Amino acid sequence: MAANNSIFIIDPYWDETTWVFDDDRVGLVKEPFVSGIPDMINYMVKDIPDAQSGFRMLFSKTRYPGYSYSLSWINEEYEGNWYQMDQDPFLSGWLCPALLLYYPEPPEKLYVSAERLVQPR
Repeated sequence: MAANNSIFIIDPYWDETTWVFDDDRVGLVKEPFVSGIPDMINYMVKDIPDAQSGFRMLFSKTRYPGYSYSLSWINEEYEGNWYQMDQDPFLSGWLCPALLLYYPEPPEKLYVSAERLVQPR
């Protein structure tokens, strides 16, 4: 369903112990980021005031004007996929099978940006 879009937008927020997001378009509620992805997100939002109240994340498998970070596919594990942040090779994380709600196949690259929400949660 969502695979027709080129750039996807989600609004992650902090929920008790990790970053999560909701996306009614694909039926996700409080979908958690785990296994290294929270560290990547912390890196991306370090300059966004009150990011834990919510921020906007844009992502695409193709470059777009204004993207700030790129992630490179490493391998598949447990039906999810490991990605490494190109800007900091010490940061890598596992994206769960929910990634396939956005892409029929895991992209070789993901291009991402994080920005302040006009009205945080």
